[in-house]
Amino acid sequence: MTEETNTPTRNDGHWRDTLRLLVTCLAIWFTVSYLFGIILVDVLNQVRIGGYPLGFWFAQQGSIYVFIFLVFCYASRMNKIDRHHDVHEQ
Repeated sequence: MTEETNTPTRNDGHWRDTLRLLVTCLAIWFTVSYLFGIILVDVLNQVRIGGYPLGFWFAQQGSIYVFIFLVFCYASRMNKIDRHHDVHEQ
């Protein structure tokens, strides 16, 4: 087999792992921002953190902390995926 024949398989695996990570991050983002911050806010407001309702906390601060955490997790995981599929930068 030539390298050209082998490359699409390697790229397919890399693309599959990248899409899985992307879908996971988007699902977490959707859950935190839309479900917790908008849809479930009344239920979450019955719980208090530091004197503030939990729904309010998610809408104002919690979602931002989760987004920052997601950025760092995404970057770290993508580096591992790139190294695993041998497409990383030197």
